[in-house]
Amino acid sequence: MENYQEKISLLQEMIGFALIDGQLHDREYDFIEMIAEELEIDKETMLKLYDKKAHKVVVKDELGRICQFYRLALLMHVDGVLHESETKKINEIGINMGLSPYAMKRVLFLMQKSPTRMIDGDVLVAAFHEQLN
Repeated sequence: MENYQEKISLLQEMIGFALIDGQLHDREYDFIEMIAEELEIDKETMLKLYDKKAHKVVVKDELGRICQFYRLALLMHVDGVLHESETKKINEIGINMGLSPYAMKRVLFLMQKSPTRMIDGDVLVAAFHEQLN
């Protein structure tokens, strides 16, 4: 991901998603902070995003959209509580990103079965590519 505005948009989307259940859990905040560091967004900028209205920038490449979906799915599981509103919202976001509903369902199922809620990157990408065949 090259574009700074794309990175900001991804973080804003994650913050909005984390607040779906009406609370920001410490583990959700820590996860978002970790992603911000990975995206090279400083803490001050990240904190300002909690007050700003999201301005969406669509990620153009498919792998970038798949990675963002996976980040959101990890965020959904990080607090240990899976809310119905989170499940609905992540599916809505994925569809708006142009991702296959069947692949999203498969990934969420595989994550649910995993004791760590994580899946291998190759498995993640394969879940989306098997829908193309």
